[in-house]
Amino acid sequence: MHLPTVGLLSIHNRKLLLAFSNNKQCFYLPGGKVDANETPLDALLREIEEELNVLLDVKDLQYYTHITAPAYGEKNNIIMEQDCYLVTEQINPFPSAEIGALKYFTLTEYELEQNQAPGARIILQQLKEDELID
Repeated sequence: MHLPTVGLLSIHNRKLLLAFSNNKQCFYLPGGKVDANETPLDALLREIEEELNVLLDVKDLQYYTHITAPAYGEKNNIIMEQDCYLVTEQINPFPSAEIGALKYFTLTEYELEQNQAPGARIILQQLKEDELID
């Protein structure tokens, strides 16, 4: 089963912002599932407001890439299909109830985490290759 999702790429000091899911005990890209009645951008705006208490403006978002990866913490071999958008403005995120922490990572720092979401690893590798993060 393929699951349409969206993710936010917020880079500060050459590190990528990741959100710690209390439910899944793992840092992953802020964002989430695209509902049946939503566009990917509408879903991203909704998810970021819910998770990070940030109201994004579509004009500050730039499509970056699409990734396909096993959905971390999901059963039945669910594959995440994720459109990733760079936010071009600095944001001031504040975690919501479902988010336990926010932290900026390099790929090397993320590789030290006990639990690693495949999608987060893929996007960190891509950002490093594109020289957007260290």
